[in-house]
Amino acid sequence: MDHHDHAEHTAAGTGSGGGASWGMAVRATLHCLTGCAIGEILGMVIGTALLWGNVPTMVLAISLAFVFGYSFTLFAVRRAGLDWKSAIRIALAADTVSIAVMELVDNGIIALTPGAMDAHLSDGLFWYALLGGFAVAFLITTPVNKWMIGRGKGHAVVHSLH
Repeated sequence: MDHHDHAEHTAAGTGSGGGASWGMAVRATLHCLTGCAIGEILGMVIGTALLWGNVPTMVLAISLAFVFGYSFTLFAVRRAGLDWKSAIRIALAADTVSIAVMELVDNGIIALTPGAMDAHLSDGLFWYALLGGFAVAFLITTPVNKWMIGRGKGHAVVHSLH
């Protein structure tokens, strides 16, 4: 997101508890989804390539989803001039609930899709379950982000910096 997007969020009153637009919630969720997807796909690829079992691969994928999800916000707020300690607090406050909901839904769908946990990177089922999980997670996480932003929480914390 650039400064224009953040100014637009602030002008809409995200920090005042006055409600958030669906557009704001979608952008916040896409921001979260991007970090989660990069981390999760990287974790799945690494775990699968190393022939790890399902549990360690999913632990790595979920861990990397959080790392990448937080890092996008962390580096954005560092560019805005915050010190490391403040930037880390803001990233944790802004993204924890969003990433957690997204990972819970996405990984739940993967776990419930027959055969997906045993599929390999070259199998269409692997990618179908993963991308389908992301799509459903996006649909469920967007209203969560809208609710949080409208109350001055989640991504509203980041937007208040601009």
